[in-house]
Amino acid sequence: MPFVVTENCINCKHTYCADVCPVDSFHEGPNFLVINPDECIDCAICVPACIVGAIVEERDVPREQRPFIQLNAELSAAWPRLPKGKPPPPDAEEWDGVLHKRRLLER
Repeated sequence: MPFVVTENCINCKHTYCADVCPVDSFHEGPNFLVINPDECIDCAICVPACIVGAIVEERDVPREQRPFIQLNAELSAAWPRLPKGKPPPPDAEEWDGVLHKRRLLER
């Protein structure tokens, strides 16, 4: 079962997860990362690498975050692959834990 990047990644966009992913299944948008569900090998290495806790196994995605399952699939097909990490936005820490960020998602 693939893993899903959820709302807390919006505007945080730390990329430690991409550094540890053995199959480069992360894709990058302007202010969010997604996992391609067809590329994810379910290794779970990315989960502890996500310092904001935004990566969840698909079956464990909370009800209010379920739209992110489809968003990961849709956006990973459109956004470029992120084969390695890069510095987070300068204000990333300020966004960690902020609720209701979905409206801020840039496509």
